[in-house]
Amino acid sequence: MANNEAAAPEVADKYAELREHYANGEDLTDEEIDTIADIAVGHVRGILSFFGEQGASIDEYEGDDGELILDITGGDLAVLIGRHGRTLDALQMVVSSLMSSTLRFHYPVVVDVEGYKNRRKEKLRNIAFSAAARAKRQKGRVSLPPMNAYERRLIHIALVEDDEVTTHSEGEDSARHVVVTALRG
Repeated sequence: MANNEAAAPEVADKYAELREHYANGEDLTDEEIDTIADIAVGHVRGILSFFGEQGASIDEYEGDDGELILDITGGDLAVLIGRHGRTLDALQMVVSSLMSSTLRFHYPVVVDVEGYKNRRKEKLRNIAFSAAARAKRQKGRVSLPPMNAYERRLIHIALVEDDEVTTHSEGEDSARHVVVTALRG
């Protein structure tokens, strides 16, 4: 037990410098990013082991907004996506929580399974454009199905530059959805 207590401050100091660089807005070194990636991959592999998934491959790369993206491929991973991506959303939350707990700061890590989130993002963009076209054609409002906060945000972002429509969210909790409204010109 004394060995673990002695090792803890060393680990905390190692992440303290990384935490300080990130908090100051400094570019992290390749070594620091590799450290974060190794921790994230370790957490994901630990979770995958609970599903009996030992042979899955985890590709890591930097996203457009500076986040670390982990894309899990191989094996039978449909169970990790779940219905409408709900299990994947939960996995994302668990990994984010584990990362924040380990590093003691929030570093954006996105967990994807076989590119599901990219496909879903493109589908949501198409839904947004279709709803906008329908709202303009009908000169009214189009309510989309309930979505989680991330998906609603993608709809809002997809239509932000369309000055012929406006978007807002309505509803409570799991019934919250986006409404696309044609602007009367």
